[in-house]
Amino acid sequence: MNEATASLKESVGPYGVWSGQLRAEDPEGASERAEAAAELEQLGYGAVWLGGNSAARNAAPLIRATSRIVVGTSIQSIWEHKASEAAAGFAELEVSHPGRFVLGLGVSHGPLAQGYRRPYSTMVGYLDELDRAGMRSGHRVLAALGPKMLDLSRDRAAGAIPYLVTPEHTARARERLGAGPLLAPELKVVLDADPSRARATARAYLAMYLKLPNYTKNLLNLGFTDADVTGGGSDRLVDAVFAWGDDSTIRARVDAFRTAGADHVALQLVEDDMSRLPREGWRRLAALLA
Repeated sequence: MNEATASLKESVGPYGVWSGQLRAEDPEGASERAEAAAELEQLGYGAVWLGGNSAARNAAPLIRATSRIVVGTSIQSIWEHKASEAAAGFAELEVSHPGRFVLGLGVSHGPLAQGYRRPYSTMVGYLDELDRAGMRSGHRVLAALGPKMLDLSRDRAAGAIPYLVTPEHTARARERLGAGPLLAPELKVVLDADPSRARATARAYLAMYLKLPNYTKNLLNLGFTDADVTGGGSDRLVDAVFAWGDDSTIRARVDAFRTAGADHVALQLVEDDMSRLPREGWRRLAALLA
């Protein structure tokens, strides 16, 4: 494990927040997003992972509003951002706020990315360009699901940030990566102990991801069936990729990822209204993790 990777693992700590809302660019919400980021830092979270096709420009306001917390992209699509621009964005933040920004990269999905082709080879070429631009591997992580991309996360990056996975996938990824690289899976959380209501909230959000073949292929490789990944997802699938229930049940689900080998868990709060910042939920989550 190189020095940069070791520093990153220490900086992000065991828990972070994954949020699509915090990557927004509307000027009207800028002050609330900055205030929320500062509160997340005070609550003890080690990182904020910006959902969607995010970039350094989305991270910069949150970094300026805080003093310690790491901000990462989860993910920046290699199809929509040139490697030279990604390296320049990283370099600018690294000069002004060293160690605070992590470039999370991914190959996205065929239905979403124009010109999608040979994702693994394209990612290799993208990393080559970053190297030539002077961006060191210890400051980038990859949204890796399968073995080849996990190997690339180990050999050409600081680690992996898998999305929509289970503790079983985390155990496999840890074995593949070895002890050194960062392994930071995302986990969706519904703060509701009512089974019908919690699963309905989860299923409504999960449905869009089950239209994307990279995710469904990975879930099938983990032992789920076609029936599990249709109709918004079976109860079995929902219970595997979400943490829901009372505080102790949610804590146990988070701990399962850590026990399986995760260095850090990126927690995404899922609510019926995903347009607002779930600040009260982040507070409750921090308290149950304390």
